Amino acid sequence: MNFGRIHQMLVKEFIHIFRDPRARFWLIVPQILQLLLFGYAATFEVRHVQTAVLDLDNSPESRELISRFTASGRFQVVEVLNDQSRIPYLIDRGRVILTIQIHPGFARLLRKGRTAPVQVILDGTNSNTALIALGYINQIAGRFADDYQADRMQRVAPKLAQMMPRVELEQRPWYNPNLESRWFFVPGVIGSLSLIMVVNLTAFAVVREREMGTLEQIMVTPIRPAEFILGKTLPVFFIGLANVVLISIIAILWFRIPFNGNPAVMALGAMLFLLSMLGVGLLISTVCSTQQQALASSFFFITPAFTLSGFGFPISSMPQVLQWVTYLNPMRYFLVVLRATFIKGVGLEALWPEMLAMATLGFLLLTDSVLRFRKSLD
Repeated sequence: MNFGRIHQMLVKEFIHIFRDPRARFWLIVPQILQLLLFGYAATFEVRHVQTAVLDLDNSPESRELISRFTASGRFQVVEVLNDQSRIPYLIDRGRVILTIQIHPGFARLLRKGRTAPVQVILDGTNSNTALIALGYINQIAGRFADDYQADRMQRVAPKLAQMMPRVELEQRPWYNPNLESRWFFVPGVIGSLSLIMVVNLTAFAVVREREMGTLEQIMVTPIRPAEFILGKTLPVFFIGLANVVLISIIAILWFRIPFNGNPAVMALGAMLFLLSMLGVGLLISTVCSTQQQALASSFFFITPAFTLSGFGFPISSMPQVLQWVTYLNPMRYFLVVLRATFIKGVGLEALWPEMLAMATLGFLLLTDSVLRFRKSLD
């Protein structure tokens, strides 16, 4: 293997990538924009849910309950109703997502120590928002019931109230005390953007040479297939590493995501993941002869890899068959490494199974793609 020829290939590839201002723009700016988009828009939290209120009891107790909903910041009362006839109109036209209905006699039942029902009508079109909002409603209603019961017992039987046992849930979230969704999503963006960039660059770089007819010209030179493959993949590998570093710096400095781990552990995970993606890019280049085919093939791989990685959808909630398929997805393991090094600060003693899995998948993908690519060159 002649390292001088590999060096010339590297110089050629870097000049080809960075000489075009538009190429430099697309390598940097879209990554930053997507990071900002995910950092601000992707969240599991639901705030300011458009809510309508129908209070048919109109008592101090019912008004107190409604005030708790508005004070929580989770719900925004956009309309106060006088009867039920307007509820279908508001929900069907998307004016409100839910309606809180308090029936007559709500306060009377509470004062008698009986259960006072509250009806919630939800728009289930967006099931995720509906379920999260319903969880907030249950929490607020449960806290109201506990406070009302404690206050009632204090007035009726103060001595007995002091002797009544109570169970309080004390939450102690580790690693993410405020349960901020941004701490979960932003590290995952590093993996998703690296996946898209490396696969596309690798596949398009080789297919472009074949489509333009320069691949045959290169192969009649003294360069060997192994040297050509290294010359094509090493620049993309270095660009992928630089992309990981850039996005990580922005995540730490701009979004204030804490980095508690060892940079060397994260760098090792990034290199193993990038090697796997290089193998996928080379594999795509062996089955495609045009850039349009490479684009379609990349999309066919990237979308399932993103969906089955655990980036936005819990793997444990997927069907069992799909959970088995996720073990073949290198991004699944890389996301674990990213979030563990960023938030938890763990090292190789906890992440070696993910590292081993990425190394195995990377070796298999690279070996298969290189053998197929060498055969296509021959």
